Amino acid sequence: MTLFFRYCFLILSYLSISVTFAEDRETVARFAWLSDTHVGSSTGAEDLSLAMHDINRMNDIDFTLISGDITETGDDSSLELAKAILDSLRKPYYIVPGNHDTKWSGSGATKFPKLWGSDRFVFEFGGFRFIGLHEGPLMRMGDGHFSPEDLRWLDSVLVNLPEKEEPLIFVTHYPVDSSIDNWYELLDRIKPFNIKTILVGHGHRNRVLDFEGIPGVIGRSALRGKDPVGGYTIVDILGDSLIFYERTTGKGTKPSWHRLSLEERDYLSDTTEYERPDFSINAAYPQAQVKWKFDTDHTIASAPAVWRDHVVVGNSNGTVHDLSVKDGTERWRIQTGSSVYSTPQIAGGKVVFGSADSSIYCLDMENGNRLWQYATGAPVVAAPAVRGGTVYVGGSDGTFRAIDLELGTRVWEFSEVGGFVETRPLVYEDRVVFGAWDSYLYALDSRDGSLAWKWWNGNPSTLYSPAACWPVGSEKKVFIVAPDRFMTAIDVETGKTVWRADGYNVRETIGISEDGATVYARSMWDTLFAFSASAQEPEIIWSTSCGYGYDIDPSMPVEKDGVVFFGTKNGLVIAAGAQTGDLRWKHRMGVTVVNTVAPVDAQRVVVTDMDGRVMLIESQH
Repeated sequence: MTLFFRYCFLILSYLSISVTFAEDRETVARFAWLSDTHVGSSTGAEDLSLAMHDINRMNDIDFTLISGDITETGDDSSLELAKAILDSLRKPYYIVPGNHDTKWSGSGATKFPKLWGSDRFVFEFGGFRFIGLHEGPLMRMGDGHFSPEDLRWLDSVLVNLPEKEEPLIFVTHYPVDSSIDNWYELLDRIKPFNIKTILVGHGHRNRVLDFEGIPGVIGRSALRGKDPVGGYTIVDILGDSLIFYERTTGKGTKPSWHRLSLEERDYLSDTTEYERPDFSINAAYPQAQVKWKFDTDHTIASAPAVWRDHVVVGNSNGTVHDLSVKDGTERWRIQTGSSVYSTPQIAGGKVVFGSADSSIYCLDMENGNRLWQYATGAPVVAAPAVRGGTVYVGGSDGTFRAIDLELGTRVWEFSEVGGFVETRPLVYEDRVVFGAWDSYLYALDSRDGSLAWKWWNGNPSTLYSPAACWPVGSEKKVFIVAPDRFMTAIDVETGKTVWRADGYNVRETIGISEDGATVYARSMWDTLFAFSASAQEPEIIWSTSCGYGYDIDPSMPVEKDGVVFFGTKNGLVIAAGAQTGDLRWKHRMGVTVVNTVAPVDAQRVVVTDMDGRVMLIESQH
């Protein structure tokens, strides 16, 4: 009898689910919506595979949307696996990446568009125009950011709409609010059009949002979490509304959890004063002024290099520019085969950098002529270091290389790196020290590339690797900071931990004074610290509250002529005195991530940001 009643209950439950799902069946379209699949995590691939099988069983699904964080770490094998799974769908699907696909990317975020043909989409179905765009951030920790190249693409889509009144549904990963540093760039563009809703991921749970009056919806993650199986969202487009259902993969669809009206809205008549970035800090420090600005029109996610009257920068378009320090005029430019996220290094009248086209380049500084090009097995997003006529640089193929600067020939290779390298190595005391996205810090013998030691912070997650900071060395110690929020001093000869401290809330930002006596580390909240390099335990020389708020941008503090300069994730550039930490000035150059800066002297500093701009900021005494 118990089994009979249980069977009846299951039948009634199934009928109830079926009836609920069938409500308002006069649909214009029905689509599946997945987000935050995180292939590469413990259950990501299985949960996605089961969802694909489930969607294929439903003949009334017209297409599928996937709104970012397709993988856990953006590595090539996870992206390839995700595509193989998604390609099992019998109906079309449309996809954009998320921050997990673009931040920890050994390909420089180039693998995604190679696999899927693009990292954005636009298509029409049932009289609705669907537009998908991601906001990175590319290769950097920071807020989401709509890149200049993507905003230009969006402008072209909007201006070429067949009808301005065509209803639009926008798809992205982050909520379109201050979690994206230039959120308003999108909202201001779409408000004049017939935008119906913005569908986003990132939050991992169902939620209704409001983006300056535009209805927003967060869809659940496809991961199972603590449940037996995962799930996703089913959306019905009716004549007057969108209906949102949560479906448990392979089990059934729950009653609708949200109905969104498709009524006409006039966003331009809204007189509300919405938040916009505040640049008033610049008036408080009038001594700091932008002397010149050069716009490369594409994302810059690397530091500039300064040598004599030259500034060299690369961008996501694969273009490398040489500008004049004096006035910002362009001397020369060259085009590589893919994105350049590698910070250039200049030595002996030559500039060396890597490209995502799987090459390391060496150019003549005077004219940009190519002196040599070294082919690797994978993209190169790491920053090189040059010492004694040798180029030291990591790659995304598990190999760290030493290359003769003059000849462009191999000196040695170390091929036992477990993850891609993005940092600039430290060459110090016959050691080449660098972190990789495999949890480890490596020290190689600079003469032959043999492994001297390998250090681990004890955290099994690769996302806590000491891989983004540029290690510094002094007093026979190597200093690092990492996402685990520890600052660590390591014996350069033995790899033994000298001291390790977690009380300063540091992350990936570290630098050293010109005399090597002081190590600088910036906290995630407002504070720049100066530590003694010679002490055998953490010893603070000074600390300064710089008032930048919460910040995770790995922009290294750089000292020049007694002044420490650094940038932040929201466009702020700060200068402090090296001896006492006294705050000299602040200047907000924009709204997005400022890369590691390149001081010219105590008064002048060259800065770049993810909006693709290069500036010289000059201060008066």
